[in-house]
Amino acid sequence: MAPTALIAGAGPGFSASVARKLAADGYQVALASRTPGKTAALAEEIGARRYACDVQDPSAVTSLFEQVDRDLSPPSFVMFNPSARARGSFLELDEADVRNGLLVTAYGGFLVAQEAARRMVPEGHGAILLTGASASVKGFAGSAPFAMGKFALRGMAQSLARELHPKGVHVLHVVIDGAIRNPGRTEPADAPDSMLDPDAIATTCLSLLAQPRSAWTWEVEVRPWVETF
Repeated sequence: MAPTALIAGAGPGFSASVARKLAADGYQVALASRTPGKTAALAEEIGARRYACDVQDPSAVTSLFEQVDRDLSPPSFVMFNPSARARGSFLELDEADVRNGLLVTAYGGFLVAQEAARRMVPEGHGAILLTGASASVKGFAGSAPFAMGKFALRGMAQSLARELHPKGVHVLHVVIDGAIRNPGRTEPADAPDSMLDPDAIATTCLSLLAQPRSAWTWEVEVRPWVETF
Protein backbone atom coordinates (compact mmCIF):
# COMPACT_ATOMS: atom_id res chain seq x y z
CA MET A 1 0.00 0.00 0.00
CA ALA A 2 1.18 3.51 -0.79
CA PRO A 3 2.26 5.59 2.22
CA THR A 4 -0.06 8.28 3.55
CA ALA A 5 0.73 11.96 4.10
CA LEU A 6 -1.50 14.29 6.10
CA ILE A 7 -1.30 18.06 5.76
CA ALA A 8 -3.08 20.02 8.49
CA GLY A 9 -3.73 23.61 7.49
CA ALA A 10 -3.77 22.87 3.77
CA GLY A 11 -4.16 25.82 1.43
CA PRO A 12 -3.20 27.14 -2.00
CA GLY A 13 0.40 28.16 -1.24
CA PHE A 14 3.36 26.34 0.30
CA SER A 15 1.26 23.45 1.59
CA ALA A 16 -0.17 22.89 -1.89
CA SER A 17 3.35 22.65 -3.28
CA VAL A 18 4.18 20.03 -0.64
CA ALA A 19 1.00 18.12 -1.45
CA ARG A 20 1.76 18.02 -5.17
CA LYS A 21 5.30 16.77 -4.61
CA LEU A 22 4.15 14.10 -2.15
CA ALA A 23 1.49 12.88 -4.58
CA ALA A 24 4.09 12.76 -7.36
CA ASP A 25 6.27 10.65 -5.07
CA GLY A 26 3.48 8.11 -4.64
CA TYR A 27 1.87 9.21 -1.38
CA GLN A 28 -1.83 9.09 -0.67
CA VAL A 29 -2.51 12.66 0.46
CA ALA A 30 -5.02 13.87 3.05
CA LEU A 31 -5.75 17.62 3.12
CA ALA A 32 -7.21 19.04 6.34
CA SER A 33 -8.38 22.58 7.02
CA ARG A 34 -11.18 24.44 8.78
CA THR A 35 -12.72 25.20 5.38
CA PRO A 36 -12.00 22.20 3.15
CA GLY A 37 -13.78 23.81 0.23
CA LYS A 38 -10.68 25.90 -0.47
CA THR A 39 -8.70 22.75 -1.30
CA ALA A 40 -11.28 21.25 -3.67
CA ALA A 41 -9.35 22.07 -6.85
CA LEU A 42 -6.07 20.82 -5.37
CA ALA A 43 -7.68 17.59 -4.16
CA GLU A 44 -9.12 16.93 -7.62
CA GLU A 45 -5.78 17.71 -9.25
CA ILE A 46 -3.74 15.24 -7.20
CA GLY A 47 -6.41 12.75 -6.14
CA ALA A 48 -6.31 13.72 -2.48
CA ARG A 49 -8.98 13.38 0.20
CA ARG A 50 -10.30 16.44 2.05
CA TYR A 51 -11.18 16.72 5.73
CA ALA A 52 -12.56 19.46 7.98
CA CYS A 53 -10.63 20.07 11.20
CA ASP A 54 -10.21 22.86 13.73
CA VAL A 55 -6.74 22.08 15.11
CA GLN A 56 -7.36 23.78 18.46
CA ASP A 57 -10.10 21.23 19.25
CA PRO A 58 -8.65 17.99 20.70
CA SER A 59 -11.64 15.89 19.71
CA ALA A 60 -11.53 17.24 16.14
CA VAL A 61 -7.84 16.38 15.81
CA THR A 62 -8.39 12.88 17.18
CA SER A 63 -11.30 12.39 14.80
CA LEU A 64 -9.22 13.62 11.86
CA PHE A 65 -6.50 11.05 12.44
CA GLU A 66 -9.01 8.27 12.98
CA GLN A 67 -10.71 9.12 9.68
CA VAL A 68 -7.40 9.18 7.82
CA ASP A 69 -6.40 5.84 9.41
CA ARG A 70 -9.67 4.34 8.23
CA ASP A 71 -9.87 5.92 4.77
CA LEU A 72 -6.20 5.58 3.81
CA SER A 73 -3.68 4.33 6.39
CA PRO A 74 -1.91 5.79 9.44
CA PRO A 75 0.17 8.66 8.06
CA SER A 76 3.92 8.29 7.89
CA PHE A 77 4.33 11.99 7.05
CA VAL A 78 2.42 14.75 8.85
CA MET A 79 2.77 18.47 8.19
CA PHE A 80 1.41 21.13 10.53
CA ASN A 81 0.82 24.43 8.72
CA PRO A 82 -2.00 26.39 10.47
CA SER A 83 -1.42 29.71 12.19
CA ALA A 84 -3.47 32.66 13.37
CA ARG A 85 -2.36 36.26 13.78
CA ALA A 86 -3.49 39.08 16.01
CA ARG A 87 -1.85 42.34 14.96
CA GLY A 88 -1.72 45.70 16.64
CA SER A 89 -0.31 47.75 19.46
CA PHE A 90 0.43 45.58 22.49
CA LEU A 91 -1.69 47.84 24.71
CA GLU A 92 -4.69 47.49 22.41
CA LEU A 93 -4.62 43.77 21.62
CA ASP A 94 -7.85 41.88 22.21
CA GLU A 95 -7.24 39.06 24.68
CA ALA A 96 -9.62 36.70 22.88
CA ASP A 97 -7.73 37.20 19.60
CA VAL A 98 -4.42 36.53 21.36
CA ARG A 99 -5.77 33.38 22.97
CA ASN A 100 -7.07 32.12 19.64
CA GLY A 101 -3.72 32.75 17.99
CA LEU A 102 -1.87 30.75 20.64
CA LEU A 103 -4.39 27.91 20.54
CA VAL A 104 -4.18 27.54 16.76
CA THR A 105 -0.46 28.10 16.26
CA ALA A 106 1.04 26.40 19.32
CA TYR A 107 -1.58 24.21 21.03
CA GLY A 108 -2.84 22.96 17.67
CA GLY A 109 0.72 22.01 16.78
CA PHE A 110 0.98 20.00 19.97
CA LEU A 111 -2.28 18.16 19.33
CA VAL A 112 -1.40 17.26 15.74
CA ALA A 113 2.18 16.26 16.55
CA GLN A 114 1.04 14.10 19.45
CA GLU A 115 -1.44 12.16 17.32
CA ALA A 116 1.21 11.75 14.63
CA ALA A 117 3.80 10.51 17.12
CA ARG A 118 1.35 8.02 18.62
CA ARG A 119 1.23 6.33 15.23
CA MET A 120 4.87 6.68 14.21
CA VAL A 121 6.75 5.75 17.37
CA PRO A 122 5.42 2.17 17.52
CA GLU A 123 6.42 1.74 13.86
CA GLY A 124 9.89 3.20 14.44
CA HIS A 125 9.68 5.57 11.49
CA GLY A 126 7.87 8.62 10.13
CA ALA A 127 8.33 12.36 9.76
CA ILE A 128 6.63 15.39 11.28
CA LEU A 129 7.09 18.79 9.59
CA LEU A 130 6.18 21.95 11.53
CA THR A 131 5.96 25.23 9.63
CA GLY A 132 7.67 28.22 11.17
CA ALA A 133 8.14 31.83 10.08
CA SER A 134 10.38 34.84 10.56
CA ALA A 135 8.44 35.28 13.80
CA SER A 136 9.80 31.93 15.05
CA VAL A 137 13.13 33.62 15.75
CA LYS A 138 12.43 37.38 15.47
CA GLY A 139 9.71 39.20 17.34
CA PHE A 140 8.47 42.25 15.44
CA ALA A 141 6.71 45.31 16.86
CA GLY A 142 2.95 45.06 16.50
CA SER A 143 3.08 41.28 16.10
CA ALA A 144 3.72 39.95 19.60
CA PRO A 145 0.99 37.24 19.59
CA PHE A 146 2.27 35.71 16.35
CA ALA A 147 5.81 35.61 17.74
CA MET A 148 4.50 34.03 20.95
CA GLY A 149 2.81 31.23 19.02
CA LYS A 150 5.66 30.62 16.60
CA PHE A 151 8.35 30.72 19.30
CA ALA A 152 6.33 28.14 21.23
CA LEU A 153 5.95 25.90 18.18
CA ARG A 154 9.69 26.07 17.51
CA GLY A 155 10.50 25.20 21.12
CA MET A 156 8.20 22.21 20.94
CA ALA A 157 9.82 21.09 17.67
CA GLN A 158 13.28 21.23 19.22
CA SER A 159 12.18 19.25 22.26
CA LEU A 160 10.28 16.77 20.11
CA ALA A 161 13.28 16.22 17.84
CA ARG A 162 15.46 15.35 20.81
CA GLU A 163 12.86 12.93 22.13
CA LEU A 164 11.71 11.29 18.89
CA HIS A 165 14.81 11.17 16.71
CA PRO A 166 16.26 8.29 18.75
CA LYS A 167 12.94 6.49 18.21
CA GLY A 168 13.15 6.74 14.43
CA VAL A 169 10.76 9.67 13.90
CA HIS A 170 12.25 12.61 11.99
CA VAL A 171 11.00 15.97 13.31
CA LEU A 172 11.54 18.97 11.04
CA HIS A 173 10.94 22.68 11.64
CA VAL A 174 11.20 25.06 8.69
CA VAL A 175 11.73 28.77 9.34
CA ILE A 176 10.20 30.53 6.35
CA ASP A 177 11.97 33.85 6.65
CA GLY A 178 10.22 36.01 4.09
CA ALA A 179 7.03 36.47 2.11
CA ILE A 180 5.83 33.55 -0.02
CA ARG A 181 4.82 34.01 -3.64
CA ASN A 182 1.30 32.60 -3.29
CA PRO A 183 -1.60 32.83 -5.76
CA GLY A 184 -2.63 36.46 -6.07
CA ARG A 185 0.56 37.66 -4.36
CA THR A 186 3.59 38.48 -6.50
CA GLU A 187 6.69 40.61 -6.22
CA PRO A 188 6.61 44.30 -7.12
CA ALA A 189 8.13 45.14 -10.49
CA ASP A 190 11.09 46.88 -8.86
CA ALA A 191 11.94 43.88 -6.66
CA PRO A 192 11.98 40.74 -8.80
CA ASP A 193 12.63 37.40 -7.09
CA SER A 194 12.18 38.99 -3.66
CA MET A 195 9.59 36.43 -2.51
CA LEU A 196 10.02 32.78 -1.70
CA ASP A 197 8.89 30.33 -4.38
CA PRO A 198 6.57 27.82 -2.62
CA ASP A 199 7.77 24.98 -4.87
CA ALA A 200 11.36 25.76 -3.91
CA ILE A 201 10.51 25.68 -0.20
CA ALA A 202 8.75 22.34 -0.64
CA THR A 203 11.72 20.90 -2.52
CA THR A 204 14.09 21.95 0.26
CA CYS A 205 11.91 20.52 3.03
CA LEU A 206 11.06 17.22 1.40
CA SER A 207 14.66 16.62 0.36
CA LEU A 208 15.46 16.31 4.06
CA LEU A 209 13.29 13.20 4.28
CA ALA A 210 16.03 11.34 2.40
CA GLN A 211 18.69 12.21 4.98
CA PRO A 212 20.48 9.29 6.64
CA ARG A 213 19.38 9.25 10.27
CA SER A 214 22.99 9.45 11.45
CA ALA A 215 22.90 13.11 10.33
CA TRP A 216 19.30 14.27 10.61
CA THR A 217 18.45 17.96 10.40
CA TRP A 218 15.79 19.17 12.83
CA GLU A 219 15.55 22.73 11.45
CA VAL A 220 16.12 24.50 8.16
CA GLU A 221 15.80 28.22 7.43
CA VAL A 222 14.88 29.52 3.98
CA ARG A 223 14.80 33.08 2.68
CA PRO A 224 14.96 34.87 -0.68
CA TRP A 225 18.54 35.16 -1.86
CA VAL A 226 18.25 38.94 -2.20
CA GLU A 227 17.05 39.46 1.38
CA THR A 228 19.49 40.95 3.87
CA PHE A 229 20.16 39.06 7.07
